[in-house]
Amino acid sequence: MSDIDNYRRRFMTGVVGVAATVSLPAGLLFWQTAEGKSNDDAGLASAKTRWGMLIDTTKCATGCDACVRGCDQENGLSGKTSPTSPQWIRKVQVSNPSTGNGFSLPMMCQHCEEPPCVDVCPTGASFKRADGIVLVDRHICIGCRYCMMACPYKARSFIHQPVTDQLAEVPRGQGCVESCTFCVQRIDEGKTTTACQDACNAEGHQAIYFGDLKDPNSEISKQLAQYSSQEVLPNLDLHTGVRYQGI
Repeated sequence: MSDIDNYRRRFMTGVVGVAATVSLPAGLLFWQTAEGKSNDDAGLASAKTRWGMLIDTTKCATGCDACVRGCDQENGLSGKTSPTSPQWIRKVQVSNPSTGNGFSLPMMCQHCEEPPCVDVCPTGASFKRADGIVLVDRHICIGCRYCMMACPYKARSFIHQPVTDQLAEVPRGQGCVESCTFCVQRIDEGKTTTACQDACNAEGHQAIYFGDLKDPNSEISKQLAQYSSQEVLPNLDLHTGVRYQGI
């Protein structure tokens, strides 16, 4: 058992359950409850759907950051890359030292089926919706950052500074943790693409597919059925919602 597994086990054994009731304005219902229960009555999340993303690294251009810029604009991020600046997507350059071959890929929250960030959160602020989207309820996040330590993908950021000019549909706040949300504000409005996907397509790369993994007729399901893909760190058995081709 790894050190992080030992830590998580000790942490969760010592945590006392925290119950929280939060009153949310109608426009923020996509955050749902701290327990991560779906709000099927509102039509926002259903276990009949499993949202996922497929990224074809053979089409992802080295040096292109269109997906990062699209994410920043959609979610009101600054676009800065300093250690204290939140980033929901970062471009990673991977290379094989023995062959010199390399490729570029976007790395974001992997929306795990078994998310470690949810396991270690002491307040229930980190939760997974019925449709597989992993989120943070900013109303009850205490900024402990246990989720950041537990995430093997380093996908979460902590907001160190006051947030100005934030977007009403994407609530953010100092002292909270945040990460990629699969553009949940768009999905809950009935849209079927993410900002990073749209930005990638606008550049002519078509490297990102987003859709319902449970729908065999969705484009992402067809791509997964036709071409081999894999998770990042598949040995962790987290069953991520993000898959990659060409790695």
